[in-house]
Amino acid sequence: MDHSMSTAMLRGVPEFRYLNADNVARYRAVMRFFYQEYQRLRYWLRVEEVFEGVKQWGILEDYTVEQCQADLEQLKDWRNLASRHDGGRAQTVEEYMRKKSQYVLTPYSIEIERMLQTLETIKGYGGSLETTYLDTIAECLVAVRESGGFFKEGEAAICWEKLYQAFKTMHENAADFIASMHSIQAEQMMATEAFLLMKDKLTDYLQHFIKGLQKKAYQIEGHLSKISPIVAETFVEHVVKDEMRKPRLEDSFSSEEMANSLQQGWQNLRRWFLVEGNEQSELVLLERATKETIAKVVRCAVRLQERKRAGISRKKELEYVAQWFDRLDSLNDAHCLAAYVFGLFPSRHLQGEDERTTDLADISMWNEVPKIRPVRSRSRKRLSRSEAEPVRQSGSRKQAARAVIERQLQEEREFVQRMAEKQQVRISELGIVDAKTRLRLLQWIGRCMGNGSRSFVTAEGIKVRLQLAQSDEMTTLVCEDGKLDMPDYTLSFDVPYKEETVHG
Repeated sequence: MDHSMSTAMLRGVPEFRYLNADNVARYRAVMRFFYQEYQRLRYWLRVEEVFEGVKQWGILEDYTVEQCQADLEQLKDWRNLASRHDGGRAQTVEEYMRKKSQYVLTPYSIEIERMLQTLETIKGYGGSLETTYLDTIAECLVAVRESGGFFKEGEAAICWEKLYQAFKTMHENAADFIASMHSIQAEQMMATEAFLLMKDKLTDYLQHFIKGLQKKAYQIEGHLSKISPIVAETFVEHVVKDEMRKPRLEDSFSSEEMANSLQQGWQNLRRWFLVEGNEQSELVLLERATKETIAKVVRCAVRLQERKRAGISRKKELEYVAQWFDRLDSLNDAHCLAAYVFGLFPSRHLQGEDERTTDLADISMWNEVPKIRPVRSRSRKRLSRSEAEPVRQSGSRKQAARAVIERQLQEEREFVQRMAEKQQVRISELGIVDAKTRLRLLQWIGRCMGNGSRSFVTAEGIKVRLQLAQSDEMTTLVCEDGKLDMPDYTLSFDVPYKEETVHG
């Protein structure tokens, strides 16, 4: 739970290379044999012992001693193994000088193999919600507070190990359990009817944890708040002294580094239980997540029960309610019964004009004049055969639309003929034009500009060419509905020559 970062943490980790190397099966087998022998308290192994141990598993075919020697040297280069010269059994100088080594696992490799062995047994998030760890934490904090941070030799380290291990285990188990409740497997389980059998047990388990958390966690908050920074610092100093008394042959932390690590752990413990500043404590977040999990379990159970009841016929129940309504003599009693049986109906907003017969504000809705509105059924079933509707005749409407289109086409043909008779038209020489003429001219200019030849052919076969204005000369096209500033284009029209047929 230490959030600090250093450059040493960002280095590459060559110890993991054997997990994805080309000969991964051979490397994994060798490392697993070393780890099993390490658990049996056998640390330094010779090449022959490793080769015989791996061969007994029968998983590597055609495996030789030379390959085993090469694998061991490669693992040594990746810092998974360390070696020393083995010359104890040499009978001659040549045997002693021949390269014979013993190999041992490095600390990194031990943790990697321990992690891999744990991963092989994982089938989910696991975890649990146990309040017994809170009792251990409270007991250790009481000991620190009552002693003022002063402990006998060796007792401070034991108290810290017990305190922080309980805190760490409780936090990790709770986080894993909450995560398991939001996993895909849990979502699928909550969608089955088998979930209804364990719903009550799971809800009781979560509620029991909430009660224990609310009862014991606040006691821990009280103990932490009563432990002053001086007492905490004294306690940490005694823990450092106990740790430094332990003999260590390999490189270990200095007293300053160990004190900083312990101080960080103590701050993590305080931050988990106590609110500091505007940030919420991890305790509040865990309590909220547990309550949300309980609500999720209840929602899933209700959804499953509603799904089971959806296919059950309620005909008899509704007939009984109908008979109950029929036996009532008062309309007010019927309203009360409807309120108890059906509750509030979903509101619907219908448009209509209120016909007020009185200006009293406290008049009951049941005394208002009803507004009748026909409502179409949304059911896809056709309850009754509807009468056949006659085919609508739209011939007159089509004739009117056709007449309009023909009139427009005739106007366009006449306009094209007028322009073609002039053979050449310049925008600045048009004078005042109407809106239709302006739109047609702009349409022609657009079609010419979109063509590489700056021309197009109309439906009547007249070719329209566009000549661009010289030196970007501008003009104003005066229209009935306004003025348009535009380049002074010139439009020329080529009428195709028609040969006359002579009879005679």
